[in-house]
Amino acid sequence: MSSVNLNELRDKTFQCSVVHGWHEKNLSDEHFLCLVISELMEAVEADRKGKRAQVEKFKECQGDSIPLTEETRQRRFKEDFEAYIKGSVEEELADACIRLLDLSGLRNVDLGEVDVDELKCSEGFFDWTFTESIFFLVCNLTNTDFIETHSFDSYLRVALMEIIGFCVKKDIDIFWYIDQKMKYNELLPYKHEGKSY
Repeated sequence: MSSVNLNELRDKTFQCSVVHGWHEKNLSDEHFLCLVISELMEAVEADRKGKRAQVEKFKECQGDSIPLTEETRQRRFKEDFEAYIKGSVEEELADACIRLLDLSGLRNVDLGEVDVDELKCSEGFFDWTFTESIFFLVCNLTNTDFIETHSFDSYLRVALMEIIGFCVKKDIDIFWYIDQKMKYNELLPYKHEGKSY
């Protein structure tokens, strides 16, 4: 994978949110950005607890060649996701990206494409500790000077690219995790069992 169309991911994420009732109220940008920050903080908590995704076990369980009904396949996917990926650093970082993609869909922001190979070669804050890096990401998300001097579209793209870039540099296949989390989200009930936002 070299180039990823972020607008396709944006549309898929936004549509899933609409179907699940997350855009019935007109909420502020600050509301959605606070949720992005909350996902980054959950990633810190997962890191503190040493909770990393067990991808090989997940893939092994999903790789059974036994024919399954669609209902059984969905149930097993959900169970395996919850057992091996949910609550991990990787899942929380994927959630932060999904929140930004969703907000970009809501505000009709053109995110363009990203070249993953270019991100691997980019310079930046990636040699810092995990907590220092997340602090940097949160500081940039709350940087009102950037928002005032750039378009909101640029702000959202930069915020998303920084998280993706961090993941790429840390050898986290963030697009795989986003894909798995989106599949999981699609299986959840309306408003995910009564959450208000």
